[in-house]
Amino acid sequence: MSAAQSALFQRLFDLTGKRALITGASSGIGAHLARTLGQAGADVVLAARSEDKLERYAAQLRSEQIGAEVVAMDVTDAASVGAAAEAVGAVDILVNNSGVSGHEMLMDTAEADWDRVLDTNLKGAWLVSKAFAPGLIAQQGVILKVASILGAGLGVLKTVGPYAASKAGLVQLTKAMALELARDGVRVNALAPGYTETPINAEFFATPAGQKMIRAIPQRRLAQPEDLDAAVLSLVGPGGRATTGTVIVVDGGHTLAIS
Repeated sequence: MSAAQSALFQRLFDLTGKRALITGASSGIGAHLARTLGQAGADVVLAARSEDKLERYAAQLRSEQIGAEVVAMDVTDAASVGAAAEAVGAVDILVNNSGVSGHEMLMDTAEADWDRVLDTNLKGAWLVSKAFAPGLIAQQGVILKVASILGAGLGVLKTVGPYAASKAGLVQLTKAMALELARDGVRVNALAPGYTETPINAEFFATPAGQKMIRAIPQRRLAQPEDLDAAVLSLVGPGGRATTGTVIVVDGGHTLAIS
């Protein structure tokens, strides 16, 4: 890398000296984003309910020269979130990534399943952001919420009604929080991925039904977790200092076909 390239990276994306907490970091997109932020220089705090799984992943990151620690957290429980916030202290970057879905038509969805999805995806993001807000304000930090194309007003599918509703709420929560925290020096943005291949969904996307869904994407391919990196770093890095209340879509053109 030339001196000019190095200087450009530092100006736009360098997270050296920053501390980032990622919820839902034990697998999938959350685990990937933790590594990405770590590779950009941040020390990362991995948060999820499964502390044993987090410890194994943190050890792997440390072997890659990434500073990593873990904290047990149930984002749906205010007491658990508060205890985690007290244990962790201030962070510069918060990634609200925890998310679950369902697979029932709305009229067949049980109340408990509705609550599970909304509490995890929407209430959880609010609880965690609220708990870490004092430290973020002190650090002039940034919050990134992982939404979805199904929640960004860009289309919807059957059987994911609670998920789409929660992610739409998350987009509006992003904008409202960005407005309220702007004068405190905290930026709040959202990432809206399309279909992204992870170990959890890879088996499904190999089936005929999954292949049919891939063919509906204009690029005829799933996004890979690393396809999210440029958008994420542009939103949380120093180069995004004037960017707040923004939603970046990364979907291979999928919304062009479902809008």
